[in-house]
Parts: sequence; structure tokens; C-alpha cells
Amino acid sequence: MNKQGIADAVHAKIGGTKVQAEQAVDAVIDSIVSTLTKGDEVSIAGLGIFSVKARAARQARNPRTGETISVPAMKVPKFRAAKALKDAVK
Repeated sequence: MNKQGIADAVHAKIGGTKVQAEQAVDAVIDSIVSTLTKGDEVSIAGLGIFSVKARAARQARNPRTGETISVPAMKVPKFRAAKALKDAVK
């Protein structure tokens, strides 16, 4: 399922127009992204926790040439699934 599929599911569940459903999905995604950009975490009961993890700088190797390259430190998004989600997927 992609973003359009989620918008269609929201439209089928709550009604309204498809444009409103797409705007609702976009608003949720934008809220999650903006909160993660600030460094905070987003917790959605029954789904999981979105957070930001800091990765340290490291040395990596190009598998094709074997050359060592430097990978800078960065922040990456992380998701921890809630127990309810884990149990539902089993």
C-alpha cells in the first residue's frame, strides 16, 4: 500500500471527498516529519514510535573498488513497532 492507498482507505472510512482524505494523510505525514526534524519523537498508540537516531561518522569500503571512504555523521529516522502491531502481524 502506498500513500494514495492510505488516502483511499481514509476516504472509504470517513467519507468526504478524496481531496480531503489526501489532505488529512498529508497533514499527518507532515506533522510526523516536522516533529522528527525538531529531534522529538512521535508515539502512536497501537502502531509504534517514530524517533531520530544519531549515527556516528565511520569508515566504509566501496565493494567494487575496495577503496575506503569516509561516511559523515548523520541523523536517521527510526521506527519501533508497538506490541499490538507486532501481535497483529504474527
